[in-house]
Amino acid sequence: MNRMQALGADWWNDSCDITELSDAVATGAVGATSNPVIVAAAVAQDPDRWIPVLEKLIADNPSDSEEDIAWKLIERVGTDASKLLLPTYEATNGQKGHLCLQVNPKEYRNAERMLEHGKHLASLAPNIAIKAPATKPGLEAVEEMTAAGVRVNVTVSFSVAQAVAAAEAIERGLKQAETPDANFPYVTIMIGRVDDQLKRTHQSQGIDINPESLEWGGIAVFKHATQIFRQRCYKGTLLAAAYRNQIHWSEIIGTDVLQSIPYDWWKGYHNVDIEPRLSLDEPVDESILNDLNQFPDFKQAYDEDGMQPEEFVHYDASIHTINQFIEGYEGLLKTVRDKMLI
Repeated sequence: MNRMQALGADWWNDSCDITELSDAVATGAVGATSNPVIVAAAVAQDPDRWIPVLEKLIADNPSDSEEDIAWKLIERVGTDASKLLLPTYEATNGQKGHLCLQVNPKEYRNAERMLEHGKHLASLAPNIAIKAPATKPGLEAVEEMTAAGVRVNVTVSFSVAQAVAAAEAIERGLKQAETPDANFPYVTIMIGRVDDQLKRTHQSQGIDINPESLEWGGIAVFKHATQIFRQRCYKGTLLAAAYRNQIHWSEIIGTDVLQSIPYDWWKGYHNVDIEPRLSLDEPVDESILNDLNQFPDFKQAYDEDGMQPEEFVHYDASIHTINQFIEGYEGLLKTVRDKMLI
């Protein structure tokens, strides 16, 4: 990872787990993220740290619902993690060192509730960025949050169309903001989940291609989106997430994008015998693109006009991801409930 950063390319730790993030920051990570699945995993991985916190929250708030307590716990996990990144935030005048908190995943259809929740979460620490989904209502909330000076990271995003719509929403918000130059927003493309979708389609339809091409779908989408972001000088920084293999790291290294890499993956990359290179501008092999273009859902993801905003939530990868986020959130609620009922 040090060799990657020596090229001018930054990376994040794809978790807010305190132990993992401490190691990541010491290794050079300049940001971190969370979502309901990640927070639930952080609590499960470190029960000696978080279960006493949970038990005290329950004891101190006897009339709170399990959702109230769950959000108090999420906020505590997030703010504790944000402190590890605060020195980076301060040293870079707010350009780096951000910790992402995600709005309630159940509210993906309600712009107003996402907006209010995002504003609240952003108030918890100076270096918080707010994750909201690239659904039509989510992007409405993103525009309003940006206008209000809230730093955003658009998530549940798998396509060039979503990334461009997110960037445009951010641009509209920045035009309304009092201090637009102080805002450093992000637009995520979950590259591994693009590949996951193509593999599901391949399995169900039996399309005759080289199976190795299926590892390149998300990379191709990310590279295409990067070209558009550069051409239009969007303020939002593209961020890759949802890693599934080594090339998700090695083939999109660039100085004007970010990579949010899971702990176990970046630990592996850190020790691998591969010399990192600035690979983001290298085109995907034509034979791979020919294979991928046999998938209608790849064309939806790759083409700038592949989807309209009303279609974003119905894209297969969106459905899978929203369901997983809500299931992770409900799993955290069960953890809270189990402690409440002891």
